Amino acid sequence: MRRCLPLLLLLLAGAVHTVRGLPRLCDVLRMLWEEQDQCLQELSRGSTEDRGMEQPSPGCEGLWDNVSCWPSSVPGQMVEVECPRFLQLLTGRNGTMFRNCTQGGWSETFPRPDLACGLNVNDLSNEKRHAYLLKLKVMYTVGYSSSLVMLLVALSILCAFRRLHCTRNYIHMHLFVSFILRALSNFIKDAVLFSSDDATPCGEHRVGCKLAMVFFQYCIVANYAWLLVEGLYLHTLLVISFYSERKCLQGFVALGWGSPAIFVTSWALTRHFLEDAGCWDINANASVWWVIRGPVILSILVNFILFINILRILMKKLRTQETRGNEANHYKRLAKSTLLLIPLFGIHYIVFAFSPEDALEIQLFFELALGSFQGLVVAIVYCFLNGEVQLEVRRKWRQWHLRGFPLCPTALSSSFSNGTSGLTHSKSSPSEQDHGTGRTSVI
Repeated sequence: MRRCLPLLLLLLAGAVHTVRGLPRLCDVLRMLWEEQDQCLQELSRGSTEDRGMEQPSPGCEGLWDNVSCWPSSVPGQMVEVECPRFLQLLTGRNGTMFRNCTQGGWSETFPRPDLACGLNVNDLSNEKRHAYLLKLKVMYTVGYSSSLVMLLVALSILCAFRRLHCTRNYIHMHLFVSFILRALSNFIKDAVLFSSDDATPCGEHRVGCKLAMVFFQYCIVANYAWLLVEGLYLHTLLVISFYSERKCLQGFVALGWGSPAIFVTSWALTRHFLEDAGCWDINANASVWWVIRGPVILSILVNFILFINILRILMKKLRTQETRGNEANHYKRLAKSTLLLIPLFGIHYIVFAFSPEDALEIQLFFELALGSFQGLVVAIVYCFLNGEVQLEVRRKWRQWHLRGFPLCPTALSSSFSNGTSGLTHSKSSPSEQDHGTGRTSVI
């Protein structure tokens, strides 16, 4: 049992922030050690009383078998004890176990503790579930790692090229940073909660553990807040003709980074005063958990409504007779891009927010496996498939290529440079496009 228990909980490590009430290995071991200390104290008091008697009664001495505490008994008696508390914490159900006191000592426990308490470690369904959770953990680790690498590359590209510095790309850069922080916070959370030495310091790093969970929750809420900012900006481009982009960007920064701080601080204070248990990674109290879950669901709902309205506006423009061929193709591309962004921006979160426990494995797949690749898709859509980014990278590549061949003929180099310059200046700069055709651009 001492070997199976850590294996079971470590396999569930990837799902801890989604599954409500899942205990940490540290919490379970702490409860096990408390039961062990209590049992040894009771057995010590019992042996002291027996030594005070002139003729101690023969029978089976009290026993701690690393799982349960068995009191002293006389031969021929069957002793019944309840399932240990740490197994009740894992399974959520109670049961009883038995031992017979014979002339030769205690018999084996029947039924086995895992079977009696609803934790059948030899059950085939449990093995399949463990394998499934292990695959999910590998998948979301790969997803967050690949997303982190691609987001860092995309962020470097947008920061390096000055021609790409505009309000639209500034918002994209903030979104990239939120996804980067989300991936990093997930790795930090796993390192703190499920480190290999988690059994030894159980009560020593409680403050640091809570701070890691507060940072993790802040990154999650901030990520959804910046997804909302993306939706608000797209909607503003189509609905409002003239506005101050500088003030608009300042408001978006306050919304994207400031509002999550308010909600997460409120959640941390609520947890401290109402549910200060463990490392704050178990969300047993639904009312406290809704302090964070409520704003996230609200932001996704607002985003969904904004996208539906964006599609309505685009379809209305496509139906008008004044829309020309090139403009119609442009609006069609915008509609397709918007339809892509609807599932990308976390609409599935609402579907599973009120889902029953039977849909837990499907929920884990969407939240952990697919959600971890969300940053990768955002980097591809907003950076690597962006026509402005591709044009700027090609222009810089041509400049570096020409610098790498100084022995080229002067006339050929000058001719090629003029052709490239003409191609570049024939296109409007990102800042100009931001006030023109860029107002209806999704990426």
